[in-house]
Amino acid sequence: MLTADGCTTRRDRLWERLPEQIEWVLVADPRHVHYLSGFWINPLSFSAGERSRLLLDRRHGATLIADNFARRSAVATPHVDREETVTWYDHHRSVENRDRALLEGLKRTLSELTGRPGLIDADWCSPAERALLRDAGLDVHLHCPDALTLGDLLRILRRQKLPDELRLLQTCMDAGAAGQRAGLQAVRAGVSEFDVYREIHRSVLEAAATPCLLYGDFRAVSPEVPKAGGLPTGHVLADGELMILDFSVVIAGYRSDFTNTVAVGTPTAEQTRLFETCCRALAAGESKLLPGTPASDVFHAVSSVLEEAGYGPLRHHAGHGIGLAHPEPPIFVENSRDVLQVGDVVTLEPGAYVEGIGGVRVEHNYLVTDSGPQRLSEHQLRLSTS
Repeated sequence: MLTADGCTTRRDRLWERLPEQIEWVLVADPRHVHYLSGFWINPLSFSAGERSRLLLDRRHGATLIADNFARRSAVATPHVDREETVTWYDHHRSVENRDRALLEGLKRTLSELTGRPGLIDADWCSPAERALLRDAGLDVHLHCPDALTLGDLLRILRRQKLPDELRLLQTCMDAGAAGQRAGLQAVRAGVSEFDVYREIHRSVLEAAATPCLLYGDFRAVSPEVPKAGGLPTGHVLADGELMILDFSVVIAGYRSDFTNTVAVGTPTAEQTRLFETCCRALAAGESKLLPGTPASDVFHAVSSVLEEAGYGPLRHHAGHGIGLAHPEPPIFVENSRDVLQVGDVVTLEPGAYVEGIGGVRVEHNYLVTDSGPQRLSEHQLRLSTS
């Protein structure tokens, strides 16, 4: 989970980017509350989808605002200086509109903010919150320097992953690798896509040793239908098909994302050549994962391998950043404006989908460092289960 030192460092980095006259910040995006405090409502709890607020104050530190049931659904103890926990439900009285608990918690802090300029999360704060702040006569700003919203700025800061984030991402990747190993064993003629998914899910949970989310593509493709995606169906696998296992494991909001393609039965020579070409395209992209490299250069390195092999240009992105969202910058596409920087955690995922052969996609995850890419995912890229 995120650590106290990591959250403190991220808050310090935010303050460094803000003008000195901004004395307080109201964070509303749940991902950014988590990023700066470690507070994350368990998506597998009865408070899934509920919200909280984080008030950062140069004088008073970090204050978490949440209702009592959201607070008890946290995946870990938040790293804040104090908490305003508002009772929403007490098992004795009727439940009220849950959003009003957040307003009540915010109202309790207003006296400390009077006469002091602050910045609110303009993309996420509700009209009711804005009205509350306005009626209290507070000096509220909606934008950072350069016309950025608070959300814009935090998304920029999120690209430079700190050690506690990398440890959490690695936990996701280790669980994903266990799932990929299970997939290699499970794919065979006569079982369904859902059967394979179930074995992957079991192995992911065992490796993660904690409840977690699993999503992605668990679909079979064929020479007749070379591209398919989405969650598994009851389709029964048959010899000659290929199963694309492209999935993410999500723990406390952070995620892995990597792929292998597995042949059902013995792959054909054409399928093997397609797979090997995608692996070469992956290696070409990997060689470009250096700080200062335009993301578009990574895309062209990957796509050119596919084109030279006669499969045409890459039909989707060559990869993207991962962390608290999917996808997030940098994006490896033809017209990307992004540039790689130290601390980026990215995927590379070349794929080719050819009628008469089938579809293949492979993928690894990397950390961009001063000395080049560090591969974080350790699953085997294997077409054959034998």
